[in-house]
Amino acid sequence: MYRTDSLTNEQMAGQRLMVGFMGKVLDDDLRFMIREMHAGGLILFKRNVSDPSQLAELCREAQKCAVESGNPSLMIAIDQEGGPVARLGPPFTLFPGNRSIGVAGSETAAREFGTITARELKGVGINMNLAPVLDVAPKGLNSIMADRVFGEEPKLAAHLGKAIIETLQDNGIPATAKHFPGIGRTITDSHVDLPCLDVEQRVLDSTDLVPFRAAIACGVEAVMLSHVVYQDLDPVWPASLSSTIAKDLLRETMGFKGITLTDDLDMGAIDKHFDIETTVKKISDAEIDIALICHDRPKMEKAYQALLKATEVSEDARRKAAASVRRILNLKRKYLL
Repeated sequence: MYRTDSLTNEQMAGQRLMVGFMGKVLDDDLRFMIREMHAGGLILFKRNVSDPSQLAELCREAQKCAVESGNPSLMIAIDQEGGPVARLGPPFTLFPGNRSIGVAGSETAAREFGTITARELKGVGINMNLAPVLDVAPKGLNSIMADRVFGEEPKLAAHLGKAIIETLQDNGIPATAKHFPGIGRTITDSHVDLPCLDVEQRVLDSTDLVPFRAAIACGVEAVMLSHVVYQDLDPVWPASLSSTIAKDLLRETMGFKGITLTDDLDMGAIDKHFDIETTVKKISDAEIDIALICHDRPKMEKAYQALLKATEVSEDARRKAAASVRRILNLKRKYLL
């Protein structure tokens, strides 16, 4: 496995990209992302899957391409939450999702989900789950997340989320707590536009942040940052681009040491308001480790060039980039070897 001082600037930039693609096989587009952009991670969707044997072959060939290109092995991620967001259908096990687990208040159901999901993901070569959702949807609010959360009680979300995180990771699949610092209060879909929340930090601290503190305490490997402006924390930038939230709050105040990644930068919340160069600069300034881009190939290429530029602009910038890549490589060493 590689060390940061053995990687070129191009490889350092690419390791900080997690990209989506359209095909079900290792085609020329995917080869380009792996070989030329040195992508460190892939994200899979239903469009990439027909059956378990095809999916396993796709993951094997992608990993082979990365290694033969002289790059570190790939993190291959998926959103397998259960319920309405499950990219893998039958014959993979279908679970009713967080809402059902929360209504039952069942740690047993949470751990069963974690155990079976980890086994099935590993069986086809997927090595990261972008789950669980740790958002809390307050009672009486028409939350965009209502059918994906454990419920309205922060302590319940913390307890059940911790059970899923521990079980996934004990079974060899790094978990991802999302969407920091909590989007359960939002009624605007960030896929469409940029939500703004006018909620005092003390309220967030006693509700929305409770499950994330529990996740950090139990060693969650990754945290995904939301595309929401929290006006009392940072009135200008969404969490996914905010040094105040990603660095000051999550890392320095809450003590998170693992991987940070953005939500999909193709979403309207970002795409309608910020160009990709500005977006990548803010990600770099906030020392966010991975930029997630799920659909737009030209945007991926621009992001790669912007990440490369950010690596080369100064010694301080290279130091920050190296710290991010070091965290990424440490995660790969832990779970991919």
